[in-house]
Amino acid sequence: RGLAEETIEAFGLGYAPNAWEATVGFFTAKGARAEDLLACGLASQRETGGLFDRFGHRVMFPIRDERGRMAGFGARILDPQDVPKFLNSPQTVLFDKGHLLYGLDRARKTIRAEEQAVIVEGYLDVIALHQAGYTNAVSPMGTALTEHQLNLLKRYTQRMVLALDPDA
Repeated sequence: RGLAEETIEAFGLGYAPNAWEATVGFFTAKGARAEDLLACGLASQRETGGLFDRFGHRVMFPIRDERGRMAGFGARILDPQDVPKFLNSPQTVLFDKGHLLYGLDRARKTIRAEEQAVIVEGYLDVIALHQAGYTNAVSPMGTALTEHQLNLLKRYTQRMVLALDPDA
């Protein structure tokens, strides 16, 4: 996608290994409890018992609230055969996709200074625009732009530009 190393680092992009229990094993070895891994959405419960990694063989996008605090993750497939194409953290106390805007923690000062927010469709759109110098771009966490997200943006500006993909 043409992202510079500095951009990848700035947004904290990562990779979830192509394994069933890499994340679970890593955090368990560090003393994390199974219920905590489930609660924060990094793991899922097998029907037969035990845990497996929620995200596997995906590019990882840390999602932060407007103040920069970690709230969850978004993940995009690398293999076109995998589904779903995008996977977010599940609904948790910290992660409510209807209440978050991707990139707002990095964009809020520019939005306020330029008195304008540009709302785009996805994580990569936000990142590419920031890399190109348009640091007032944000994205909703999925297909719907919620009233709460608009009210969140209204704290910083009254001018909002929609620059969404031309999909049906």
